[in-house]
Amino acid sequence: MNLPNFFFADLPPEATLSPAMMTAACDTLKRNRAKFLSRRPTEAVVKILCEVAAEWRQPENQFRRLALELGPAETGFSKAVLEKGLDDFFRRFTPENFHALLEQELGDAVSVTGDEWRVTGKTAAPRHLSPAARHFWRGPELLVHIAAGNLPNPTLMSLTLGLLTRSAQFVKCASGASLLPRLFAHSIYQSDPKLGACLEIAEWRGGKNHELETALFAEADCLTATGADKTLAAIRAQLPAKVRFLGHGERVSFGFVAREVLCDETIAQIVSSAADDVIAWDQNGCLSPHVIYVEERGAVESDKFAALLAVELAKREAGEPRGKISTEAAAAIASRRAIYETIAVHRADAKIWSSQNSTAWTVVFEHDVRFQFSCLNRFIYVKPVPDLAAVMQGVDEIHGKVSTVGIAAPPEKTKELALRFAGWGATRICPLGQMQNPPLNWRHDGRPALGDLVTWTDFESE
Repeated sequence: MNLPNFFFADLPPEATLSPAMMTAACDTLKRNRAKFLSRRPTEAVVKILCEVAAEWRQPENQFRRLALELGPAETGFSKAVLEKGLDDFFRRFTPENFHALLEQELGDAVSVTGDEWRVTGKTAAPRHLSPAARHFWRGPELLVHIAAGNLPNPTLMSLTLGLLTRSAQFVKCASGASLLPRLFAHSIYQSDPKLGACLEIAEWRGGKNHELETALFAEADCLTATGADKTLAAIRAQLPAKVRFLGHGERVSFGFVAREVLCDETIAQIVSSAADDVIAWDQNGCLSPHVIYVEERGAVESDKFAALLAVELAKREAGEPRGKISTEAAAAIASRRAIYETIAVHRADAKIWSSQNSTAWTVVFEHDVRFQFSCLNRFIYVKPVPDLAAVMQGVDEIHGKVSTVGIAAPPEKTKELALRFAGWGATRICPLGQMQNPPLNWRHDGRPALGDLVTWTDFESE
């Protein structure tokens, strides 16, 4: 399949972008938005997104096939990991899920075009209380996204949210990371060319093309960025004062397994769920666990849990292999392994399991409650703890930097744990096994997904 040259990212590698091209592209996007998108009913946008997502889940879909054929070489993920990650992402695109997102984020407000969104399917959104609603919203005229290069899903979700706000969008991908966003944009273009004409996808190395970025930022109304805190600070410093900035910086996640589920009846499922979280996107991204804390005094001891997790990761490697990693990443894993192999020789309370003749997976078991940053790429710490208080002590140093806590516990205890972790500051709490699979209406870093993008007008009448 040869993709047509709809976007900058479709151009041959030798093509050179210029500031003038940035400005002209942004002007075109704004005009297309005014003609094709700004007055499009929300219901129509939702319908197209659901149709596109359904097509992506079909084995014969040309964009899916291209993603699975070319994706491993560009992204570093294996075909199996890519396939599951994309399926989990697009499975969330249903009318009911979009209804929940819109109701949560926009409530009874209407867009400045007067659109009163309604959702088709089993669930219908309530009509607004009156034609003259007291709350209006409008999306940015031009929404710019600075995408990270490690995972595709955040960029695909950014594009989705931007369409819901009726914004023209320019996505700047990291160098060598535009394939999946580009394929998603092409699939939208194929489904609705007018909608696709409101999107632009480009890639260049961040921080090396200040002239391009200056021209692009000058045209933006709102800019989202995902990446390291240092990167976000540099982007913010370049932005004109008029541009709203929404940054998602460095975050980490961990799991917690309660002693009540460490029994013969449930241990296999708990271990499988933990492996799901370690394997998803090869443990990359802010939602992947670095550490799994395991309560002691369960029927299955914490070190047995770690051993079973190692067996499960070895089994998964056969069917869902880890992708290729850089020489530097492999060296970091080998170095960390060597440290813990030495520790395990001298301490009975430390153990390590690892793949043979490769760095494909590693499980480290140690009696140290302090949170430990993982090498990622399926390198997981299992730490036994006497109770939740010990966990709170261990994660104190990452307070304010935690994205997700994955919990395996009985329902009544899960509620108690959720309240404790929420009060402590975790912005998402979910079942173990679902850490890299948030719902469509997830509030990233605890912030409204759509609400932060739009500008509100409150109409006060008698």
